[in-house]
Parts: sequence; C-alpha cells; structure tokens
Amino acid sequence: MSAVAGLVVRARSSFYTVETDDGDRVEAGIRGRIKKERQASDLAVIGDRVSVQRLDDGTGIIESVEPRRTRFSRRQPGPRGSWREDVMVANADLVAVVLACDRPPPNPRLIDRFLVVAEYEELPALIVANKVDLVPAERARSVFGPYEAIGYEVVYASARDGTGLEAFADRLSAGISIVTGPSGVGKSTLLNAIEPGLRLDTGEVSETLHKGRHTTTNAELHPLSGGGYVADTPGIRELGLWEIPSTELAGCFPEFRDHLSGCAFNDCTHTHEPRCALRAAVQAGTVSEARYDSYRRMLAGEQSG
Repeated sequence: MSAVAGLVVRARSSFYTVETDDGDRVEAGIRGRIKKERQASDLAVIGDRVSVQRLDDGTGIIESVEPRRTRFSRRQPGPRGSWREDVMVANADLVAVVLACDRPPPNPRLIDRFLVVAEYEELPALIVANKVDLVPAERARSVFGPYEAIGYEVVYASARDGTGLEAFADRLSAGISIVTGPSGVGKSTLLNAIEPGLRLDTGEVSETLHKGRHTTTNAELHPLSGGGYVADTPGIRELGLWEIPSTELAGCFPEFRDHLSGCAFNDCTHTHEPRCALRAAVQAGTVSEARYDSYRRMLAGEQSG
C-alpha cells in the first residue's frame, strides 16, 4: 500500500495523530530510520508535513518528515548538562502571544522573548492583552501600547465580556496559528470562547504566587470552524533562546534596525563600544530603555523572562 501525505495534529511521546490529505486521521508511530536521522531535534511535531504508510490494523507508520518552512523553538535541558532544541510547532503562519493584564501580571521581558523568537523565524506576531476587564483601560495601554508604537498588532480581549474576541478569531482563521504565553493568562479560555466546541481544560491562578497552573499538557492542532488550525501550547514561564546568533539578536528588535548601520564599528555589540548609534537612540529616548534592557539580558545569556 502506498504512503499518503498528511499533517501531524497531535504528538505525545513517540506516537502521533496524522490528519491525511484524504480527510481521515491515522494514529502512527515513526520509522526507526528517522530517529537516527533526526537525533538533534524533535522527530516530528505538530504542524509537520509527513508521509505515512497505512498498516493492516488501521494504524500507520511515518516514513518521512518534510523540511520545516518555519519553526517555533525554545532551549531545553538535554542529557549530561547539554542543551537541546524543543520545537513546539512547525510550519506556523502566526504567533499569538497571550498575556494577562492582571492575574498574573504581565512580564514585558517575557513578551520580548516571544517576539524575538518570532522575528528570528520571520513569523508574524500578534500580541493579545487578555483580561482587560480586570484593569482600567489606561493601565492596559501603558503596558501594551508601546508594542503598538513599534508596529506590532495588539488585540485587547476578555473572554468574560467578549471584548476583542471577533478580532482575535479573524486573525486565527488561516493557516496554522500558535497561541502561546505563560500559564494562567487565559489562552484556553479565549480559545473556548471563540470556538466553543474545543472544550479545552482551563485552570485558576494561584492567589499566593500569582502564577497559572498548567492545563494544556499535550501540544495539539485544533481545526477552527472559520478555517485553519490553532495550536494551544502548554504554558511557558521561561523561554530560553535556541541558537539565535548574538550578531543577529539586535536585528530581532524591529525598532533597533534603523540605528544598527550607524554604529562606528561593524561588529558593535551595542553594549559598550564608543559611537554606538543604538545606545545613542536609547539615550535620546527614540528607543525604549526597557526593550534595550531586554536585549542586553538576552545577549548576556539570561534564560528567563
């Protein structure tokens, strides 16, 4: 029997659910040869295009994985003190970064990390400021407005009162979208609100730690009635950058780019060198000091938000 092409829509351990181009779903393992070929990265992840061979018992075996057009990755601990790439979603078309306006309070440095990963992978990014019903409008704008000024699209949303849900749903209606962010910010609640048939588990935020509890444990692609797929990923409290070259990091901040060619030295790190155009822009107030601080922390190798 010939193999059929399909999309990995669920991954858990070494077993995968593949939605084939024929319109059905196959539970599949993965060929041992692929495990040898792809030791340095995840074997297959949601969003991967694969070729799957059907078996007589109705299951399948993944014969090959197509090259990834895009990937959304983070750095994870590996064996014996090493690090490995954790590819969360492959071939995505949009990254929707969800942060709560409160409960838990937003962490701008973590927002910056998500945006840097999206920029490095050349993935369009959407910021969703959720739970706007919990704070005055000016407080929400003070945190997220600066990102709008840079050029990022921000949707102010609330599953409780319906604010922003239509705009959020419209942005997820094509291709593969990643909905990501820390635990407890309301990712699953928002997705349930725009697509009630999903019935994703939701959790409460700890009143003492002000951190969310993980409710999504398996990354999965969910089809949307308006078209496309959405990946509801497990909550992330840290986002370690995976192999973004230090020389390319500054370029992952869109508002830095106009200043990078004005430095006196071609190899300027924008941290201490004389006649640095970026540092001059920070001092002049043209570039946000907070965003520049995020850059310096990432350049120094800090792995948490």
